[in-house]
Amino acid sequence: MNLTDTHIHLHFPQYDADRKEVIERAIRGGVSSFLNIGTDLEDSRKAVAIAEQYPEVYAAVGFHPHETKTANPEDLAELEKLLTHPKVVAIGEVGLDYFHEHSPRGVQEKLLQTFLAWYEQYRKPIIIHCRDAYEDLLRILREHTKLPYRGTLHCYSSDVVTMKKYLDLGFHIAFGGALTYKKNDGLREACALCPKDRLLLETDGPYLAPQSKRGKRNEPLYMIETAECAAGLHGMSVEKIAELTTMNAERLFGL
Repeated sequence: MNLTDTHIHLHFPQYDADRKEVIERAIRGGVSSFLNIGTDLEDSRKAVAIAEQYPEVYAAVGFHPHETKTANPEDLAELEKLLTHPKVVAIGEVGLDYFHEHSPRGVQEKLLQTFLAWYEQYRKPIIIHCRDAYEDLLRILREHTKLPYRGTLHCYSSDVVTMKKYLDLGFHIAFGGALTYKKNDGLREACALCPKDRLLLETDGPYLAPQSKRGKRNEPLYMIETAECAAGLHGMSVEKIAELTTMNAERLFGL
């Protein structure tokens, strides 16, 4: 089996005690590549450092919408420099979060516009975080650039109708452990109807462990449970869904 975890935070302190073992355990289980995601300047630097240390790990750099209130021009200039690093394959995670709203909506949108400008300049895929903001995000994306986009809606959490709007913009859709939660029938319907060439899998570790590990620290090995769920929804073996989603990730991110 050959899975790719397209969204994880391996540099987070939850992995400090056993990071090497977590990666090795995942590789033995069939997870062969990891995309390590930054959430602000210092965090992105840490994400890149882990990618430098492990050949199977790549990095993305950005400001999570929660952290956009802390971004200043100097930080953004330093973050932009990281985009030229050979192991940085994407911009992210960036986007909008109206559920917690830790940063003002106007600040989130302004920073997203900056990252969309970087996307156009550097032509690296963009990894979007969206929570309770799908309509505003659609408006911004439609206004900003020519289609299609190269990027992913990470940890997708909405319905089929909304998913199709983002598919029309060119995005891939990434499903995580929430796909396995008992009450998420609408999310499973979206996964079942997601075109096979736009489907990605992720953990968002250390968060959102799948149903059988719910409440525990998530890690890449656990994404096999998510892959099994997605495989059943698409009527194929877990080995086939792993091959398919890894091929999609390799094509999108150039892994």
